[in-house]
Amino acid sequence: MCYTFSMQTQDMLQTLEALYPNAAPALRFSSPYELLVAVILSAQCTDERVNLVTEKLFAGHSTPASMLLLSQEELEGYIYSCGFYRMKAAHILSASRDILEKFGGEVPRTLEELRTLAGVGRKTANVVYSVAFGGDAIAVDTHVFRVSNRLGIAKGKTPEEVEEKLMRAIPQNMWSHAHHLLIWHGRKICHSQRPDCANCPLQEGCEFFQSK
Repeated sequence: MCYTFSMQTQDMLQTLEALYPNAAPALRFSSPYELLVAVILSAQCTDERVNLVTEKLFAGHSTPASMLLLSQEELEGYIYSCGFYRMKAAHILSASRDILEKFGGEVPRTLEELRTLAGVGRKTANVVYSVAFGGDAIAVDTHVFRVSNRLGIAKGKTPEEVEEKLMRAIPQNMWSHAHHLLIWHGRKICHSQRPDCANCPLQEGCEFFQSK
C-alpha cells in the first residue's frame, strides 16, 4: 500500500509520543482469548468498567471451554453492567463455540479468521490482531475516529473510511502504536464534548482548533 507520511502527521505523532510515552491498552488480559472477550465487552462501555467485570468473570471462565459452562443468563449476570449485555453474551458464547469447534480452542491469528467469529467486527479483529499477535493494524474506535478527523490526519464519515486513510497516512510499522497514541489523546485531552484545547500541544496543526 502506498502512503504519504507528511511532515505534519509525523510531527503530530512525535508530539503524542512525547506526551504519552507509556501509551498501551487499558484493558487487562492474560491471553488472546481474554483480550477478545474484553474487547467485545468494551463496545459502548469504558475500559475501567470492563476491567471490573472481567476480573470476576475470568476468575472462573478464562478459556472458551470454561466460558461455555455458563448459560446465556449466567453470563448476562456477570456482564450486565457493561451494557448491551444480551447481545454481548450471545456473541461471546457463539465466538467461544467457534474457537473450540473450528480453531482447536485457540483464538485465530489472522484478520480474516478473526472476523468470522460472532461479534467480531473490523475494530475488534484489528485490536486482537495487533495487540495479541503483534500484527500491523489500526483499530478505529470512537476516540481514534474523533481525533483523526479533528486533527485532519484522516478525515472520513465512517470508521472504515478513517481506517483506510490512516493506513495511507502512516507507515505500516507504526499503525498499532499510532492507534494507541490517538486513543490516549482522545481520553486525556481531545474529549468528545469538551476538548481541552487550551492544554493541547497540537493546536497549531489541528484543523478543529484552527476553525474555532
